[in-house]
Amino acid sequence: MEIDLTAFHFLRPLWLLLLIPAVGLPFVWLRRNDVRARWRHLIEPALLEHLIVGDTKRRVLQPVHTLGLLLGIGALAAAGPTWQQERPPFNQDKAPLVVVLELAHSMDATDVAPTRLERAKRKLLDLARARAGARTGLVVFAASGHLVVPPTDDPAMLELFVPALSSALMPRDGKNATAGLDAAERLLAHDPAAGTIVFMSDGFDSDQEDAFVQKAKSLRHQLLWLAVGTEEGGPIRDADGRIAMDPQGRPLQGSFDARAIRHAADAANIPLASMRADDDDVVWVQHRAQAWLAQAEESKIVPRWKENGYWLVLPLLLLALWSFRRGWSVKWLPVVLLALALGAAPRHAQAAGWQWLDLFATHDQQGRWQFEHGDYKGAARSFDDPMWKGRAQYLAGDYSGALDSFSHLKSAQAYFYIGNTLAHLDDYHAAIKAYDNALALQPGWPDAVANRSLLLRLLALDQQNESDPEEEQPDQIQVDKKKGRGTSVVVQGAPSPSEDVWMRNLNTSPAAFLQQRFQQESDGSANGSRAVNVDAAGADAANAANANAASGVAASTHAAGSP
Repeated sequence: MEIDLTAFHFLRPLWLLLLIPAVGLPFVWLRRNDVRARWRHLIEPALLEHLIVGDTKRRVLQPVHTLGLLLGIGALAAAGPTWQQERPPFNQDKAPLVVVLELAHSMDATDVAPTRLERAKRKLLDLARARAGARTGLVVFAASGHLVVPPTDDPAMLELFVPALSSALMPRDGKNATAGLDAAERLLAHDPAAGTIVFMSDGFDSDQEDAFVQKAKSLRHQLLWLAVGTEEGGPIRDADGRIAMDPQGRPLQGSFDARAIRHAADAANIPLASMRADDDDVVWVQHRAQAWLAQAEESKIVPRWKENGYWLVLPLLLLALWSFRRGWSVKWLPVVLLALALGAAPRHAQAAGWQWLDLFATHDQQGRWQFEHGDYKGAARSFDDPMWKGRAQYLAGDYSGALDSFSHLKSAQAYFYIGNTLAHLDDYHAAIKAYDNALALQPGWPDAVANRSLLLRLLALDQQNESDPEEEQPDQIQVDKKKGRGTSVVVQGAPSPSEDVWMRNLNTSPAAFLQQRFQQESDGSANGSRAVNVDAAGADAANAANANAASGVAASTHAAGSP
């Protein structure tokens, strides 16, 4: 095992103070027990040797030496020697990636099989699958830019919409990459991680170059460009798969403006590569995205040093076994070892609230002891059992917490306590419903019957001054918001929506849905509103995505070829 001495240090250096007693203890003990040293100044040395009774041979290794070694090695182990850093756990690529895909008519050219657009769509899905667990979003542009899928870690969302993409969905043809960049930037504006925007395009509108370059340089996110197409170009296929013709009957050719792409990329310092038939371009994007995240987050990373003191446990065990030799017992040795073990408790266990009392009693046992001694708040913190936790919270006056604990249970006793808790929260209607559920599970329960009758009488008195409350559904009780509670208590499982209602919501194909939304957004943009509008479906998709994990996929360091 190679040790970098320049980085060698101790994580907990204060434990090295134990080296002082570890070194001094053998000297103090030997001096105290040395008979010759006691009588040397009183008896002649030559005579002293004949007056000493007992074993006159000195052992080279005494039990106190073993104790000193145990203290010294234990101090070194507890101090945490280290010389190398380790990667923090769950440290993955959490940076979002947004693909900005061109949907101009030129993307239907067949110089890249089967078409440029189909190749780009397949590459997009390959990239999303390779980034499994990381967030990937999609924006499309032609003359205007539009959101398709917000950043999500669910590839199924992209697989739903990407196959439906075609140039026919766009309201107007064009190559306004600035509009696509604006849409992508709005998606990542509030994301704390350093994201990446990947353009997949076969050309660039030179009239938009100045605005595009200025916008690209002001972004804190990385821009990449994958150019799709060949210098020769190719015929364009229409929606029916046939070669599109111009009015003169000649095949329409899809051009590939490599010069405009290269000029804009150079001006904005955007890394540029060609879309390839293999996976090198996907690896190139992954490598760039991870390197960009690592560079952006480098200043925020707290160094994490690898704990290497555990290797010293082996000599500690050997010395402990050696100490069991006859005549070598040290009565307070277990106390020292226990003290070292307690002091070396891992920090993450201490931070998680772990206590040494947990070695001798479970959380419920600790909570029961606190409960019986009247410490209900402490018992509520200790209990894991929801029934006992709820009872402790109830007696401590934490009715909201007790209600949450009891709501996880479906027993008659739990419903009874739900009723009591709601009664303290002044929600008599919900409390009566809870007592009804308790009596349904345990008919004739005297306490539940008595409490229910009491609440009915109190409710009758209240109704003299208030109008009758609206009839509540038996499956879900809404706490009276007039009293400031605003909490929903689910007593029984709420019924799920019927399948016919769900199916009626899916009567629109993804292509028709996108085309309608793109047209509405384009019309709104023409009237002065935002070019990109995240509608309810897009917002629901973003909430469903909720991307927090990321992918640690290994990336190659070589880039795909430039166009």
